[in-house]
Amino acid sequence: MAGGSSPAAKMPSPQAVTSGPELHSPKEPVEPQTPARGTRRASSGDAWPSLGTFWWAFSRTSQRASGRTPEEELGLLRRSSRRFLLQSLRRAPDASPAAHPCQDTTAPGHSSEVPSTVMDGVSQQSPTGMGPEELETEAGRSVADLIAERQLLAAFKQLQRLEARLAAEKASHTFEQDPTGFARRAMDLCLHYDGLAAEIAAVVQETLGPDGVDAATLAELAQVVRAEEEAHPTPPADGDFLGTPRRWRGHWEDAVRRSAQRRVQQAGAGEAPRAAHGASGLARLLAELGGLIRRDLQKVQLEVQPAYAAAGFPAWEAYLRAYHSAAAQRLLELARHARGCEQLYTLLDWAANVYGSPNFLGAPDLTLSTEPLPALLAPEVWARLESDYASLLETKIVSCFDRILQEEQSRWAAAKAPDILQGRYHTPLSIDVHMLVAEHVKAAGAISAELEATTSRICARALGLFVPRFEKAFLESEAVNAPHLGANINACEELRTCLLARFPGTFVELEKPLVAATCIFQKRLLQGLQCDVQPLFRTLCTKIWLTQDTLQPLMDKVVAFTRHLEHVAPPLGQETLQEVHRYVVREYLAQALRPRERFQGDERKAGSQKMGLDAQAISNTFQGLGSEATWLGQAIPCVADILGETYKDDIQLHLEKLIRSYPDIRQDHVLAILTLRRLGRRRNRRLLQHAQDLLKAAATADGSGTSGRRVLFEEIEVSTSVDMLITCI
Repeated sequence: MAGGSSPAAKMPSPQAVTSGPELHSPKEPVEPQTPARGTRRASSGDAWPSLGTFWWAFSRTSQRASGRTPEEELGLLRRSSRRFLLQSLRRAPDASPAAHPCQDTTAPGHSSEVPSTVMDGVSQQSPTGMGPEELETEAGRSVADLIAERQLLAAFKQLQRLEARLAAEKASHTFEQDPTGFARRAMDLCLHYDGLAAEIAAVVQETLGPDGVDAATLAELAQVVRAEEEAHPTPPADGDFLGTPRRWRGHWEDAVRRSAQRRVQQAGAGEAPRAAHGASGLARLLAELGGLIRRDLQKVQLEVQPAYAAAGFPAWEAYLRAYHSAAAQRLLELARHARGCEQLYTLLDWAANVYGSPNFLGAPDLTLSTEPLPALLAPEVWARLESDYASLLETKIVSCFDRILQEEQSRWAAAKAPDILQGRYHTPLSIDVHMLVAEHVKAAGAISAELEATTSRICARALGLFVPRFEKAFLESEAVNAPHLGANINACEELRTCLLARFPGTFVELEKPLVAATCIFQKRLLQGLQCDVQPLFRTLCTKIWLTQDTLQPLMDKVVAFTRHLEHVAPPLGQETLQEVHRYVVREYLAQALRPRERFQGDERKAGSQKMGLDAQAISNTFQGLGSEATWLGQAIPCVADILGETYKDDIQLHLEKLIRSYPDIRQDHVLAILTLRRLGRRRNRRLLQHAQDLLKAAATADGSGTSGRRVLFEEIEVSTSVDMLITCI
């Protein structure tokens, strides 16, 4: 806002401006040169506002409105005025007024800038019949003075009187003998009207400038526009240019649009066109742009709109749509030069969350519009930006996973044991992946639901490719040991459970590769134990075993190994512990069914007792470790009972119990057990037949799904020996 004085008050008086000698029409006598161009004559002969005096006012207003230099304006006016004058001289005064060169045919929404100077060749001589009251107001000021002093309403009323006088003289055929005089006066009238329109545009341009425009001037501007609409409601029926609507409301709206465009383009004027400083430079530019739009619209709402509203002139919607259009144009320019994922996201985020925020204007009572505004960016442009962002984001996320793998490899190379966090082996892998996925999905969700879904799919695809690469790289490294395997098992389990819980639809396909990687790590963990304890099983079921406790060293290693499982996630730790339990029982039975030495008589009975003790020790140990595989506890005792049973008829009962407890047992396993027992031919045949019937029944029950699938004997290979053949015969 101006500080108490109108900008017009700062202008020099038009009487102080002089111009060079004037050019005259060849059809008119040359008058003596006046001392100063643009000054008012004291005589009553100069009745019409002279073109010379109007030169100064138009040059000031047009320069403010268009930004052209005086030399450029002068050349433009000379070409325009010469064309007008030549056309005027070719026409008779009573020719069709619809084709008058001065008629305003500019449609609303188009620029209506006018020349700021009048051609020097137009004579200042007044036609006959004009009085001095037409040049000056009651205060003795010309129309040009009124426009220059921004007394817009007074200037318009004076022009109305001049227009009415000219129309009346034209209707009375005053100009039949002087068509050039009519053309000159018509051009003067048009230039004064256009000068007033140019001053309106200048007022609009200065409204949001540093000095601003006082509220009275804005209210008068609105009154002038409305007065012109009332004076010229419709084009004349005969098509005469006199009385034609000037469409100043449309010109005012054009001026508002041009003002908004100029101010929006000023934001970040010092930044490189391609935002060479990256996303941070673009963010600063957009912050400056948003601040400028916010300050301007707040000023319009709080200061400009009330001034216009006093005259019943709605300004808020016009300014709002003008700034919206200018912001859209500027954002489109920035989008064309945006490079990289970060810059594209900065643009999308500003459009969606800054400019599109309900609190963008900074006050709850300031809303953007009572009616929906068009999209800041066209749907096809928005879709293209999102697509470009998604393409670049996919490459970026793949590179992020590459960096995560490199960090893991550097930790493996350092041969440092994984940390124990909340009682579990911990690797930063799961946290890094969670943060990567959550950060990008959340950021995309702030833009649109469609971009969020696209980003989720991109992350799921990239993670699905990363898991096998991570698994292969780890197994080929030097860090394959129980702690690192436990940490990776925990990481895969965390990713599977957390990602599927948070993104149930998108990440469901990740369950398969994550479960596969977990199983491979578990198997590798068990392989380490097997390599360590497998030689110790070879001493079982030997004659040395009868007199020494060869099981204890084996169980000590098992207990030491299971300490690592305490730092594995409970579902997988328990699962691995049960697998260790099954492995120990299975390998014990394998040694018993494939003995290196044969026991007879008392040795067989002693072996049966030793097997019972070993079975109890194994069961107690794993029960103390927390194994829930209680179904394994009957296998070794049943075999021991068959070998040590003194009442042979009860062997069938022990055999039935074994087959019912372990449906996966095969006939060759039963044959191997009977071979160890060394029964007679008839008893062996009866027991084998009974066992075969039980196995068929167990297979039928297992095939119908009536019993759970528990594998123990199926993985035990027994070789066919001569003793087994004799037993079969």
